[in-house]
Amino acid sequence: MAKQGYHHGNLREALIAGCLRLIEEKGPTGFSLSEAAREAGVTPAAVYRHFEGRDDIIAAAALQGYEIFGGLMSRAYGDGTPSALAAFEATGRAYLAFARKYPGHYVAMFESGISIQRTPELYAAATQAMGVLETAAEQLSLQIPPEKRPPPQMFSAHIWAMSHGVVELFARGNPGTKSPFPPEDLLESGIGVYLRGLGLLPPDQ
Repeated sequence: MAKQGYHHGNLREALIAGCLRLIEEKGPTGFSLSEAAREAGVTPAAVYRHFEGRDDIIAAAALQGYEIFGGLMSRAYGDGTPSALAAFEATGRAYLAFARKYPGHYVAMFESGISIQRTPELYAAATQAMGVLETAAEQLSLQIPPEKRPPPQMFSAHIWAMSHGVVELFARGNPGTKSPFPPEDLLESGIGVYLRGLGLLPPDQ
């Protein structure tokens, strides 16, 4: 691709898109700022019109990812119907679907080492997105007697950890961790075991 200098169309978006491709190909630390510039078709000097370094581009990709993720999670949860349990399970499936459809964003968000507190915008987007899962957990936990009820943040963190584990081990195409079961089934059954342990599902469901 011919270099076009900093007047390149939407340079910021082109750099983020190039960064995402490189993250998918090489990981978040496997490419240089020059490679990101080359991927976007501009000179390295042009990058500094928008970003101070590679981590800034990755942070911008993470911000974009959290915004997409938050939208998907919100649509999955909806208004908490037809039941708190169904809405809660839907958010878990949305997490898995996001990781599959947006692998570069997923890595930028969760595996790049970029803190969500790097910028106020990133923190706000991340907090809002993960807040959907906490809301779903809080509404579902209301069905547990107060003396047995875990804090909603703990509840949602457990499901997040389970979802993340399924993604990392079985939904990212890692040949060393293949499973005879689809990732969706693994996640759904894992959530079922967890919820039964909290008394939210009968033993035979």
